[in-house]
Amino acid sequence: MNFIIRWLGGVLAAWLTIQIGQALGIGLRWGGFVKALLFVLVLGIVNAVIRPIVKLFTLPLTCLTFGLFAFVLNALFFWIAAVLTGGVEVENFLAALFGSVVLSILSGIINSFVKLRPNRRD
Repeated sequence: MNFIIRWLGGVLAAWLTIQIGQALGIGLRWGGFVKALLFVLVLGIVNAVIRPIVKLFTLPLTCLTFGLFAFVLNALFFWIAAVLTGGVEVENFLAALFGSVVLSILSGIINSFVKLRPNRRD
């Protein structure tokens, strides 16, 4: 149940990110609700599987840039998930960077309001 709640929170954060991006003319467009559900799922899988490997190989560059290269990696993963699912249409790298930063901020805010129950095994 906690997974579904967090997943729906991620979808809400993605929808808000797209609305903000469209209002500012950044270059983000919504691909549909079902595709957005898939987008959030694929983004979570990409962040769980690919991200640790890529972070390990780019650690020297991340240290050299005092951690700012992490923003580039986040934008890259956002763009990869968008291309794989079509849930979010991203025009350029700046749109992916904006989307990744706003999505992470909104996801953090939404998850801070959601009270999750601890998993109990009876």
